[in-house]
This record gives sequence, structure tokens and C-alpha cells, in this order.
Amino acid sequence: MLIAAVKPGHDGSIALLADHRLVHNIEQEKDSLPRYGELTGLRLLELMAIADRPPDVLAVGGWLKGAGRAEIGAGYLGVDAVTSGVTKLFGHEMRYFSSSHERSHIMMAMGMAPGPTPPRTAVLVWEGHLGAFYVVDADWRVVEKINVMEQPGDRYALLFDIADPSFAEPRYPRLGSSGKLMALAAYGDAGDASAAVVQSVARILTPSGRRISTATKWEFVDSPLFNAGVEAQVTKDAAALLSRRLFDAFADAARRSLPPGLPLRVSGGCGLNCEWNRRWRDLGHFCSVFVPPCTNDSGSAIGTAVDAAHFFTGNGTIDWNVYTGLDFDLDVVPAGAWRKAPYDLTEIAGAILAGRVTAWVQGAWELGPRALGNRSLLATPFDRSSHDVLNRIKQREGYRPIAPSCRSEDLHLVFDETFDDPYMLYFRRVTSPLIPAVTHVDGTARVQTVRQAENPRFHELLTRVAAVRGVGILCNTSLNWPGHGFINRMSDLLKYCEKRGVDQIVVGTERYVR
Repeated sequence: MLIAAVKPGHDGSIALLADHRLVHNIEQEKDSLPRYGELTGLRLLELMAIADRPPDVLAVGGWLKGAGRAEIGAGYLGVDAVTSGVTKLFGHEMRYFSSSHERSHIMMAMGMAPGPTPPRTAVLVWEGHLGAFYVVDADWRVVEKINVMEQPGDRYALLFDIADPSFAEPRYPRLGSSGKLMALAAYGDAGDASAAVVQSVARILTPSGRRISTATKWEFVDSPLFNAGVEAQVTKDAAALLSRRLFDAFADAARRSLPPGLPLRVSGGCGLNCEWNRRWRDLGHFCSVFVPPCTNDSGSAIGTAVDAAHFFTGNGTIDWNVYTGLDFDLDVVPAGAWRKAPYDLTEIAGAILAGRVTAWVQGAWELGPRALGNRSLLATPFDRSSHDVLNRIKQREGYRPIAPSCRSEDLHLVFDETFDDPYMLYFRRVTSPLIPAVTHVDGTARVQTVRQAENPRFHELLTRVAAVRGVGILCNTSLNWPGHGFINRMSDLLKYCEKRGVDQIVVGTERYVR
């Protein structure tokens, strides 16, 4: 059965599922398009180009239209909101399926999780709107919903917007604010928050008993956070306090309402918070924790495809890997200032260790928002200046951390824990002074672990680094223009590297230097 699933609204995407195997997940923002974009006809054309036949099922994720808030498909909310029927595409009759956006998060986490389905599973969905636990039985029925807090992600983003003097809009947090506050929280100390800051955080958590999307930053004009500046210490301390209070609210609800020993599946944009993910692992209430690499809305189309697969076949579990985007487009050949150089991984590693930032492109792009060795900017982690150089290239704030990629067999040399994390979703503590460029201010790092079987070419590059420095580790940050998705064609890559001062490109087994 071939299922094509569409996620409308922001972070639009299309997933193609063939006989329970994820063939492609095409995210609207990838290929240097604006982040958080709604699905366009371009992506539909790409789907038609790569699918070898019309789908058997067209699955549409539920959403809401604009001002009128009319429903698209099965709508945004509803643990049982499912519709099905028959439709046509260019005269080809096929089955139609739609389920709510809420279900897309639940089913994405269920379908991508490893191992057989247990008798009971706890799924946490926390994002801009939803904040609840769900108990799912062995037949994938939601048998209980435990509401914890509406709009946890928006509350997190609101603090950043209150403190940011450049944000003058009256209401609704910006989509990019949560990620920036995650970085700032590491610089703060919740214990140093003043009484006025504590009160402000309490108001963010309960904004006059109303929905957070109806709150405005101007309601906080009396707060010490109002336009204080995002890098002010008062903002950082507030970020640390809010981060702790938000997690504690959900952890308390889990201990109070869920029996111990269930597996936990995490879905929603808050699942990108590596500190919270580590705290779920450390909580001791769940027997295991799984967070997919596309835990935010980038995986929503996959969730709808999983839901459709389970609806029509009784089986929603899928085979997948993280590299299921589109292949890199070699639309031009580097020329002019660029010369072709021998593809020698020892030389490439040596150049990176000598300070040459490298654009590293392999195969298809990664699921989700994080570069995992196929659309990456690589640099040496052994020099503190790499942190500043990479943030300057990416035009990011200086407080934003840079993540490392490390061979799994070398984790014990520089980190406190050696569990695998191939998707960069957990913090762990750095135990060595060797890697200052990727050590965050609080002594942690968000490391991607790399095994030979998962990404052999990237692993081999890290092995050449290890031959020189004793540990196979590099800085790895996403290859993209500010506010846009991963670069996916050579013409865009050349413009990017020439404008940003990147002097080495590796695409597959082709190497170019400037």
C-alpha cells in the first residue's frame, strides 16, 4: 500500500509511505526555502516526480483555516477525530483519510518508536498548542488523555518576546523564539530570580486564566523583563526558572496520573529541548524514553501516514531512517574561484583541524530540523574560536551553542554518558577540556553519536580526526541560510560559501577548495 500524507499549515510537509516503509519526507522549508512555511505546489510536484505510481491512499492531516478557523480535514483537535472515504487525483480513484493534528503527533511517536507495541504506552505531546499525556493501548487506541497545560511552547516563547525590545507585535509568540530561549536558559540560575521575576514567570504560566495566545507582551510592561534585552541576566535567570517550572509541571502530572514503568514517547516541538529530554530519562518514572528526530511538526505528515496505515491495515509500525529527504541537486559545476581537489578523507580532516570550515553534503537530507551529517557545516571543536566563527557564518547570536558529532566508541573519552543519540536530542556533561568550541556555558553539549552502520562516510571522516587528535569528534551545525531550511543544490551552496567565507566543499566524493 502506497500512502501519500500531507501536513497543511506551518511546517508543511509530505510523507510517502510504501508498505510500512518511509520512502520520503519532504519538508517545505528544505532547499533554502523560508522556515515554518506552508506547503506549496512545488512540493506536490516533487512528490509526483518521485512516486512511481499514484498513491492508494491520500491522507490529509487535520488543521484549521485562517481567520474563520474552519477545519481542514479532521481538524486540529480530537483523539478520535478520523474521517475516511474515496477521492480522485487526476481521475485516479483512491482512498481518502484524515485525522486530527493532535493524532498526528501521537501516531508519529508510536509508529517511529522501536520494538513491539507494549500493552500500555505513555505519549507526551507538548508543543505550541497541546500539552497533555495520552495512554495508548496495544491496539493503538487512546484510552486516556491527561491534560497538563495548554500551549507550553508558546509560554516558553512568550518570555523571549517580552524581553526582546525589537519585537513590537502585540500578541502571539514567534515560532523561532522558543529555540533561542533554550540557549539562554543555560546562562541563567533559577535561584537568582528576584521576587518580581518569579511573579512574572507565574503570570506567563497562568496569564490571567486566559489562553496564552490572547496575552500580549504589553501586559508585562510592569515586569523587569519587559524589553530588558534577551541577553540581560534577568532574562537568562527567568528563562532558567521558566524552564524548570514548565518541566516540573509535566513531571508532577506524570508521577500523579501515570503508573510507573510505562515507556514514554515524546512528540511536539518541546521535544527539541535537550535539557528536558535528559530530565525525562533521569526522572526514573518511565522504563524507556523515545524522542523521534522530527518530534516537531516536521514529522506531522509521517504521523498522519502512520495513522492511515494503521486504519487500513491494522499495523502502524514503520521502517524508517533519518536520511529520507531529497537528494542533493548538482545543478551547476563549481568553477571560477573553485578548483577540484582530490577526495582524500585524511586531507579533508586535516584541513578541518587546521581551521578550515567545511560544507559537508552527503546523500539525501535529514528528517527534522537538525543536521546529522548530510547537510552540515563542520569545524574543529578543539579551538574555542570555532564557536564564534560558525555563529558568524550562520549569522546567529553569539550565545547560541554549537553541537558536536562524535563516534559512539569515543563518547567515554569526553562525555559523562555513553548512550547512543544519533539525532542530537539530549544534553550530556562534557568531562574533558579538549573540546571548548562545543562545550556550553553550563558544561553540557548536545552531541550526535555516529555509528559506522548509520552513516559510514561521516564515521570514516571522524575516524581520520581520531587518528590525529585521539577522539573522533567535530563541530556540526546545519548548512542553511538564516531563517531557511537546509541547502540542497550546488548553485545555492556556492553562493552561500562565497558569501560566508567557507573555503572547502565536499559533496559525496567530490571535493572543491577555494
